[in-house]
Amino acid sequence: MLKRVIDSLQDDSFCKDEPSIFDPIVQTLLEQGDTYLHLADFRSFIEASARIDELYLKPEEWAKKALINVARIGKFSSDRTIREYANQIWEIEPTSVKLH
Repeated sequence: MLKRVIDSLQDDSFCKDEPSIFDPIVQTLLEQGDTYLHLADFRSFIEASARIDELYLKPEEWAKKALINVARIGKFSSDRTIREYANQIWEIEPTSVKLH
């Protein structure tokens, strides 16, 4: 399956009007070392996608997992990330802003 995907990118299956538009993606994956391991993780990605598809067909389970996911997102919030950058990297302090 993965070979078919790469071949489709190379033969312009997805964009006949813009030949070679996906060449940089193919080059990154095949010639420049696949830094983010897209090819190595492809099988697990497909397996995870199949599990997600199955779960989506069970509305109560899907809703429960979605709710838990949202409830746990605080740790990964952009506010926390920006605060950490401000303190640890930029070494700046927050300032107050008065709203009228």
